[in-house]
Amino acid sequence: MQFVSPKHWDSILLRLPHPHFLQTAEWAKVKSRYGWTPFYALWGSEDTPQAAALLLQRTIPIRGMAARLRILYAPKGPNLQWDDDALRRRVLDDLQQFARRQGGIFLKIDPDVPLGWGIPGDAGARENPVGAAVEEMLRSRGWVFSEEQIQFRNTVLVDISSPEEEILARMKQKTRYNIRLAARRGVSIREGTREDWTLLYKMYAETALRDSFTIRDEAYYRAVWENLSAPRAKTDAPCAKNLIAEIGGETAAALTLVCFGKRAYYLYGMSRAAYRRDMPAYLLQWEAIRTAKSLGCDTYDMWGAPEIFDERDSMWGVWRFKRGWGGEVLRTLGAWDYPSQRWAYALYREILPRFLDILRRRGKERTRRALR
Repeated sequence: MQFVSPKHWDSILLRLPHPHFLQTAEWAKVKSRYGWTPFYALWGSEDTPQAAALLLQRTIPIRGMAARLRILYAPKGPNLQWDDDALRRRVLDDLQQFARRQGGIFLKIDPDVPLGWGIPGDAGARENPVGAAVEEMLRSRGWVFSEEQIQFRNTVLVDISSPEEEILARMKQKTRYNIRLAARRGVSIREGTREDWTLLYKMYAETALRDSFTIRDEAYYRAVWENLSAPRAKTDAPCAKNLIAEIGGETAAALTLVCFGKRAYYLYGMSRAAYRRDMPAYLLQWEAIRTAKSLGCDTYDMWGAPEIFDERDSMWGVWRFKRGWGGEVLRTLGAWDYPSQRWAYALYREILPRFLDILRRRGKERTRRALR
C-alpha cells in the first residue's frame, strides 16, 4: 500500500470495478471542512491500479484529558475486485496495520460488495457467494458488523442503458400514470443554480421535520453542491445537479443528482406537503433519470432501500415509491468495523448512542431555527 496525491485520484477509481462518488477527491474536500483528514491509499500503480481506498481520519478530543480518540472511515471502500482472494487479504492486512499505526479506535469500511440481489424470498432473488465469503473473512479477522451504518446498506438500481420507452415499460403502471399526471397538472422541471441553494436547504429542512429525519446545517450542503458541481466535460470527476419541480412558479419539490462514472445517484430529495397531490416527485425522478442518461450513465441508484422488507422498517413508505421505478434491489455487505483498540472501541459503542441522541436533538432544533 502506498499513499498518492489526489491529483489523478478520480481517474484511478474509474479504472477499478466499484467506483463511487463517496470515494472521490471532491468528496474528501467536503469532509476535510468538517474535521476529517484524507489519505489516498493505492495498491499497484496509478497506471495499473489493483485497489484503492479513500481513508478519512478524525481526531476527537476528550475534555479534561490529554488522550485523543481517532476514528477512521473508508466510505464505500475499499475499491477492488473482491473475488480475488489473495488481493483482498493483502488489502485487509494493510488496512488493519494502518489503523493500528494511526492509533485509531477502529476503522470502518462499507464497500459495495453484494450479498445478493432482489428481495429475499421473492422469485428471482439470488445470493452472491463472493459476498458471503468476504463476510466470513471479515469475521475471522476480528471485524464486527457495525451498529453505526453510515450509508444505506441496501439500495435500488434502475437500468437506464436502454431507450426511454423501455425504461418506462419496466415501471409499474401507477408510476407511469403519476409521471403523466404531474405533467398534466402543470409541473415543470428546471435545473437549479447557486442562487437556489438557500431555497433548497429550507425545503430540505421542512422535509426533515415533517418526515422525522436529521439533517446537517446549510453550510454542509453548500459544501457538497460546490465541490461536486464540476462540469461533466471533465468525465473523471463527479457532477452534481439540483433539479427543481415548480407549479405555477412555486417550488414544489427538488432533488440532488450526482453522476460519477457510469452511475447516477439520487442523493437528496425534498418536497413541500402542499403540492403532494400534484405528484411533482414523479416527474422530477423521471427528469433525473433522463438527465443521468444524457450524461452517459447507465445505472440510476435510488439511494436506499429497507433493511427488512416489511412494514416494520422505517423506510417502508419511501420503499413504496421507489419500487415502482422498475429497478432491482441490491443488498450489500454494509459497514464493518475493525477495532484496533478493543477497550476504546467498547467504550465508544457504549457512549455513541447517547452522543447521537444529543446530536439529533441539536440537529432538529437547528433545523427548526432555519425555518423561522
